[in-house]
Amino acid sequence: MTLLSRSHNHIPKSPLFCGVLANTLLSTVPGLSGAGPDPQGSLMVPNLDAELIIQGKITSCNITPNTGTGCPTPASITRSMAELAGFPVLFINAGLMHRPTVPCLDFYSQPGQDPRVTAAVPDAKRLYTQGQWAGSLLSKTCDTLVIGECVPGGTTTALCVLRAGGYQAHVSSAAVKSPKKLKEEIVATVLGRIETSGEKSPLQLITEAGDPMMAVVTGIASTYSGKLYLAGGTQMLAVASIIKELGISVPDVVTTIYVQDDKDANCIEIAAQIGAPLTIVNPDFGSIGHSGLVRYCIGEVKEGMGAGGAIFLAHLLGYQLPEIKEAILKFVTTYCPSKPL
Repeated sequence: MTLLSRSHNHIPKSPLFCGVLANTLLSTVPGLSGAGPDPQGSLMVPNLDAELIIQGKITSCNITPNTGTGCPTPASITRSMAELAGFPVLFINAGLMHRPTVPCLDFYSQPGQDPRVTAAVPDAKRLYTQGQWAGSLLSKTCDTLVIGECVPGGTTTALCVLRAGGYQAHVSSAAVKSPKKLKEEIVATVLGRIETSGEKSPLQLITEAGDPMMAVVTGIASTYSGKLYLAGGTQMLAVASIIKELGISVPDVVTTIYVQDDKDANCIEIAAQIGAPLTIVNPDFGSIGHSGLVRYCIGEVKEGMGAGGAIFLAHLLGYQLPEIKEAILKFVTTYCPSKPL
C-alpha cells in the first residue's frame, strides 16, 4: 500500500500545522452541510473540532466527535497525527459565529454571509492583508507550513468561487449522497447576482461568493517564504485558483483518496486546470479495523480540518503507514468503539 501518490523529498526542520476556522451562513441551509447535528449546529463545528485537536476531547458540550453513523470527525485524524509526530498546531479565527474556546490568532471578522443575497465576505481585502501579516510572521517561526481548514458549507462557497472564476468544477461533500442539486441551485443564484456587476478581480470573487478562510489563506500564501502545503480537497483548490489569478506561485495541495474517489467531484481535473501540484494521501482505512473509519471508504466525511495534510506531515517527519494507522485507531477508539464489521 502506497501512502502518497507522489514522492516528496522535503524534510521539515521546524514544521507547523495551521487550522483556519470560519463559518459561512450557507451551512445553515437545510440539507446542504453534513457537518454538525443540524443546520444551526453546523456553526459550532469548527470550535468543537479545534477543542478536540488541542485538548484531545470536547469539553464545551456533551457531544462525541463523530457522525450519527459512528464515522469519526477528521479532526480526530489531525489530533492523532499531532500527537504521533509532535508537530505544533496553531488556529486562526478567520470569522466564526461563536467565540473560540481554545487559544487562537483572532482576525476579528464576521462569519461569511449568504452569497445568494449579499456580499459573502465584505472585509475580504482586510482579511487578505492580515493573512499577509501572518504569512510574514510564520516565515520567521517555521520552515514548513501545512494549512488546513474547517468551514462547514465551504464546499459550496468553493463551487461558487471556482465557477465564477471560469473553472469547470464539481466539488465534494461530507455526505455519502451529495446534495449536488441544491448546490447547483445555490451557485446559479449566486452567479446570477454577481454577474451584473461586471468583471471581478480574484479578491472580489471571495468578497462576493467565498468565505473568510479563503481570504486569510490566500494572504498567507502571498508572503510565506517556507514550504507551503494547502491541506484540503476542493475547498483548498478554490483557494489555489485565487492564488493563481493573483499571480502568486501556486502551492502544493494535499488531500485524501476519499476526495479523489468522490464521483460527484472532479478534484484531479480542477487541479490540472489550475496547475496546482496535487498529492493524494491513502491512509488505507478499509483495513484499519474500525467500523467508523471504514465509512470514509464509502464516501462519508472524506476530508476536513486538514486531515490528509496532517497525515502527510507526519510522513514527512518519518512516520510510516502502519504507525500512522495505529495512532489514528488508538485515538479514535478512546471515544468511538468499533462496531462489528
